[in-house]
Amino acid sequence: MKKILFFTVVMGLSAISFAQTTSYKKMPSLGINFFLQDFKTPSLINSSSLSSALNGGWAKLSDMNAGISLQYMNGLTDHVDFTTSFGASGLSYPFRASSGISSPSNSKLLLEWDAGVNIKLLTDKYFLVPYLNTGLGASMYGATYFAAFIPIGAGLQMNLGEGAFIHTQMNYRSQVSPLSTNHINYSIGFSIPVKENKPPVVVAPPPPPPPAPLDTDGDGIIDTNDKCPTVPGVAKYQGCPVPDTDGDGINDDNDKCPTVKGLAKYEGCPIPDTDKDGINDEEDKCPTVPGLARYQGCPIPDTDGDGVNDEEDKCPHVKGTAALFGCPSLNFKAADINFDNSSTELTKVSKTELDKGVKVLTENPELKLYVEGHTSSTGTAKLNDKLSLDRANIVKAYLVKKGIAPNRLTATGFGSSKPIADNKTKEGQKLNRRVEFKVQEN
Repeated sequence: MKKILFFTVVMGLSAISFAQTTSYKKMPSLGINFFLQDFKTPSLINSSSLSSALNGGWAKLSDMNAGISLQYMNGLTDHVDFTTSFGASGLSYPFRASSGISSPSNSKLLLEWDAGVNIKLLTDKYFLVPYLNTGLGASMYGATYFAAFIPIGAGLQMNLGEGAFIHTQMNYRSQVSPLSTNHINYSIGFSIPVKENKPPVVVAPPPPPPPAPLDTDGDGIIDTNDKCPTVPGVAKYQGCPVPDTDGDGINDDNDKCPTVKGLAKYEGCPIPDTDKDGINDEEDKCPTVPGLARYQGCPIPDTDGDGVNDEEDKCPHVKGTAALFGCPSLNFKAADINFDNSSTELTKVSKTELDKGVKVLTENPELKLYVEGHTSSTGTAKLNDKLSLDRANIVKAYLVKKGIAPNRLTATGFGSSKPIADNKTKEGQKLNRRVEFKVQEN
């Protein structure tokens, strides 16, 4: 019995899965059924087996009891109908031995009520619709004995049109309470709708609105008025995007320099060059003063502040004059620093002039000098080279003695290689026996 119930539920759920978009729910309907009650076949199955019943043991019509029932049906879904029926039949009820009640010798009235669902495998659209049935039932026999049962069965529905149907059904009524007995109910009936099935009022739909103007890019400007129909734009530019004339990524409406590439930081303009020296302000360390790229936008420096820039100043760390290319004037007569023939002795006049040199060097502590010794052409070159270096060292030693740091003086001898006068005369030879001073560039 449990297997039959399980099979019925599974088949019912399968039928429900056939959902349809068009509704074929059964209208509320009333029906009348004629049925036969079979107690013999279930008794044989219970005492023996189903095969015994199938092999000639099934009850004959003469073994069954006739009855009539009224039925109400209403569609719950396209595939499920609620159904309830009330039936009456006359018979001698075969109580089970376990009930302790003997079957009466004469017929009495058996009233049965059941409620359940018909689970249809197809919708009412079709002429023949198989279905399964299950529910719950109760009975009263002889106005004395009450019992409960579970009806489980299957049937076939025939569609006569206009909501009218013929139903044939075999229903196994399984005992539940002590006074109930298993039996089979075979029925055939006819049902019609309780109320007329009026066709739904069909309201003609309003005419469709005219098609909306096409706006492909969704910018609010219809394609017929849009010069750029596939690109969102603005009405100001007839549906096209705001232009970017210089292609710098900043549209012309926000670009203060719309024809020159620039940066958002400068509202679309290039990096400014305030001093117009060709170096933009972000790279110019002197943005308000014209300068050169090699000095990062600053002018050529004048380290010693003498008005001669470092590129033209031969003494960039010592203040000088433009006339001396940025070097200071020594303010003494180097020409008066000379020597007697073949001598390294400083003359009195030479010492006087060197004292003036000491003053200049003291006042300009950054000043460094080359002390260059020279000779006339008298004597050999080897002798003159040594003599010229000795004269330079004599002068250096004199200046060091007067307090000048040795590292500020570099003594060099040139022999007779750089005459300033004619060596053929004694006067010229005297002038060539000299020491000259040149400022060292730092």
